[in-house]
Amino acid sequence: MSSTRNRRPLASTTTNQTPLSQRRLKTKPVLIVLAILLLGNIIWFIAWMIPNKAQEIGSDEQVATIDGDVITRQEWMIAMEERYGKETLQNLVNESVMEKAAKKFKIKVSDKEIDLELALMRSAQDKFDTAMQNLSAEQLRQKIRSQLILDKVLTKDVVVKDDSIEKYYEENKALYNIDTSYRTNFIEVESKKAAEEALSELKSGSDFSVLAREISVDSASASLGGDIGFLTDKQDNIEPAILKAAKALSAKEVSKVFKLDNGHYGIVQVQEVIEGQSFTYDDVKEHIERELALEQLPQSMTPEAFWSEFKATWYYGEEKK
Repeated sequence: MSSTRNRRPLASTTTNQTPLSQRRLKTKPVLIVLAILLLGNIIWFIAWMIPNKAQEIGSDEQVATIDGDVITRQEWMIAMEERYGKETLQNLVNESVMEKAAKKFKIKVSDKEIDLELALMRSAQDKFDTAMQNLSAEQLRQKIRSQLILDKVLTKDVVVKDDSIEKYYEENKALYNIDTSYRTNFIEVESKKAAEEALSELKSGSDFSVLAREISVDSASASLGGDIGFLTDKQDNIEPAILKAAKALSAKEVSKVFKLDNGHYGIVQVQEVIEGQSFTYDDVKEHIERELALEQLPQSMTPEAFWSEFKATWYYGEEKK
């Protein structure tokens, strides 16, 4: 994925024509049928009342108290919808629109293609931004899939010559030789004593991300639970002590306390280790072809450009273009 683009009830009735002689019933069967129907209505009414009552109870459920003041689940859910609902819904609509586009234009996206894009993103910190860091592995793969569909739709009629692809590969081979990377969480505190106390809490079972939010003085990573992304040997914007500590760990391990250049102290936890890999020309040919094709387009486009084509509407009402 290129870092230079912002991709992207009517009830029906019938007349009973059955002869009267065929519709005669004895009194007892009629009463039985009526009793069954009445019982069915009672059961339906109870089943309808129970979930509604549960919903009422859930909406008044206390999720927090502050000096006696209560925050209910309903208030919490409303606030979440107001703050994150629009963006979340827009992402869901965009993903659905792109799936419709893939079907219409017969676009295929393989797991291997997603793996390649993900590997390239991990090796380029500017592409793996904070928005990506907040996504689960499944959400991230879906986001990449949607972007690949968009890119393929936009470039399906663009012609790129093989010699241009080969030239680009030869000039940028280093991009496709990816070092081992370490998805790392980081806590920075001002004193060695504070760091040792934090390490003791972690050994006692405290969650690293929660503790990072509480005590880390590195505000940028603290807001993300200490997440500083994927570290590699090629990075020159990361303090050597942090990288050295991360490289000594296996996945899920926590480092010892170490000193930082600014006099503070740090602790890191490695979430996962992605082994390095090299990609051949054949591995990345389609990727390069797509990137070069995108550069030929007069302007960037986002999935919203396809909303009208697939008759997408949403709760917020305004038309997306």
